[in-house]
Amino acid sequence: MNFESIFHFFNNSSIITYIVLIWLSLYFILSFSILFSRITNLNIWKIKEQKSLEILLTGEKDLSKTDSILRKCTEYSQNHLEIYKNLAQKKSSIGLTWLSIIASTSPFIGLFGTVISILETFGGLGTQNSLSIIAPKISEALIATGCGILVAIPAYTFHLIIKRRAYEVINIIDSEIKILNSNRE
Repeated sequence: MNFESIFHFFNNSSIITYIVLIWLSLYFILSFSILFSRITNLNIWKIKEQKSLEILLTGEKDLSKTDSILRKCTEYSQNHLEIYKNLAQKKSSIGLTWLSIIASTSPFIGLFGTVISILETFGGLGTQNSLSIIAPKISEALIATGCGILVAIPAYTFHLIIKRRAYEVINIIDSEIKILNSNRE
């Protein structure tokens, strides 16, 4: 695709196509923003929890001097520890809902743009029924579907990556809870 065909595409596109492509562009930017912010935070959090777990494994029974989320728990009862684990699960999964929404809706948004463009193409044909006129318009209309799929694939991939990192953090916290409970007995 050269600059002339890109210019031609945008010059002949409808307002719906612009809206669809802007919407998908925002989704694309949001997906990467969520990925980078969540991965950074989860990696830092995982390191802190891992260090706290190592301290517990050495026989220490007090987490108040660590960076663990459990350090705030003043009473190491099963109920209190489970509450902190639930809070950690909620905190670790921030952004997953948006990535799910983006991954599941962007192909439909792209398809919507394609359908509208095809409808406009057939509606504007009038007396010109030539395939040489229809084919380029249909191929231009399919760009919206391609863009929708292009946005959905990374969003779904990022969702799985963040979900895995969140699982790793919660797994470490769960190990800390088990050690704290065994120390109590």
